[in-house]
Amino acid sequence: MSSFDNLSIRPLSAELALKAQKELGEVPERVPEDIETIRTWISKQPHLKAREDAQFLVAFLRGCKYSLEKTKLKLDNFYAMRGAVPELYKNRFVGEKQLNILKTGCLLRLSQPLQVDGPRIHISRYAQYDSSKYSIAEVMQVNTMLGEIQIREDDNAMVSGFVEIIDMKGVTAGHMFQFDAVLIKKLAVLGDKALPYRPKGFHFINAPSIAEKAMSIAKSLMSDKIRKRFHIHTKLYSLYKYVPKEYLPIEYGGTNGNIQDVVDTWTNKLLEYTDFFQEDVVYGTNEKLRRGQPINSETLFGIEGSFRKLDID
Repeated sequence: MSSFDNLSIRPLSAELALKAQKELGEVPERVPEDIETIRTWISKQPHLKAREDAQFLVAFLRGCKYSLEKTKLKLDNFYAMRGAVPELYKNRFVGEKQLNILKTGCLLRLSQPLQVDGPRIHISRYAQYDSSKYSIAEVMQVNTMLGEIQIREDDNAMVSGFVEIIDMKGVTAGHMFQFDAVLIKKLAVLGDKALPYRPKGFHFINAPSIAEKAMSIAKSLMSDKIRKRFHIHTKLYSLYKYVPKEYLPIEYGGTNGNIQDVVDTWTNKLLEYTDFFQEDVVYGTNEKLRRGQPINSETLFGIEGSFRKLDID
């Protein structure tokens, strides 16, 4: 019996277990002690109400390469974001709107990762949703929901990260207008400071000229490390250097399933999490009880004053 069995942590495949030990510093025998340390720390934070199940906490430990201090900080930010970014977290339930957004096929998580121990492959197709019907914040809210399911279920994403392909084909001015700089900044900070999975690359394909300024602003708001992972492909075949063709869906010339099957799988998965997201509203931070400086939009994003004037027009 492994140390993970006692904690109800899903055992990793042999390939991912080796990678977790080599790249993340995972020592299976030490994991129970690390989880108990995090639980004890949570119990002593008057401002923080967090989930404490082992599968959830080990995802954060992996995402922080087993640095206990980074894990505490990221967990704290993960829950503080709920108050600081209400446009993504308010009324975050599995309802008709969320399911309809998912059914447009704008947010895809492919069934096969990039190699058996490789990152998960995401494809975002923002032209698929009707910008007169939904806002990008509503789409991103669904994205956070898929991400939380991955935290619990996707070992490839939690150990090896993810590769994001952003297909800009068909994106309109209506879509681009929704990508204001403040939201981009918030998403960048959310990914950098609060989420436990690590992006391995952002690959833009079929980008129209209207999107170039938005991408330029987005890159300027990212950390240097993330900025270096941005790639713009003028031809689809240049993507294959990073994501070989066979790992793409049939619609992109590959053999990694078809888009409708991906949509159906994730629609069913989101429905399975209906109760989870209803229960999730009790978790978060009470900044009035935090010792020291509260965490809010200003302290997290620095978006007061002149930053608000930035836009994409």
